[in-house]
Amino acid sequence: MAQDTFTQHCRQEAETAALSGQLALSLGRFFQLEPHSHLNIALEGDLGAGKTTFARYLIQGLGYVDRVKSPTYTLCEPYPFICHASSLIANHFDLYRMRDPLEWQEAGFAEQFDEPGFCLVEWPEKAEGTLPAFDIQIQLVADGEEHERTIKIQAQSPSGVSVLNMLHSLRQQN
Repeated sequence: MAQDTFTQHCRQEAETAALSGQLALSLGRFFQLEPHSHLNIALEGDLGAGKTTFARYLIQGLGYVDRVKSPTYTLCEPYPFICHASSLIANHFDLYRMRDPLEWQEAGFAEQFDEPGFCLVEWPEKAEGTLPAFDIQIQLVADGEEHERTIKIQAQSPSGVSVLNMLHSLRQQN
């Protein structure tokens, strides 16, 4: 049965890291089956909700071993990784400082939305509909304590549903 939504309440950063790691495993399985595919992932939430933390654990979960930096000032940080003998790239965007929705296009980032791998976009609403469609939407809502948050992952395409089905399968195995 296809699953298009997954929600988890994380009480501490370790739980957020574990969920990011499981999503990374699901993405790895997806790219094993579809090595030339590209996914677009929206990462939404207020300031301090944990978007960059989630992104860091996700990218590291795919095997990237160096430091994962916030792209707040550069708009995009590319992270190459190998997945089942395929060279892929995770382009991590942070559009928070954008003043105009077309800034990312003028910066020449549009072609990165076609490369094998994925684009992970923080603050996608700043681009006001100029981005390609998203396959997965991740919403983080900070709760009462510092590292406490609710994370909702929604599939928005058949590829996104495939990744979420793999995530559900991983969760059932644990």
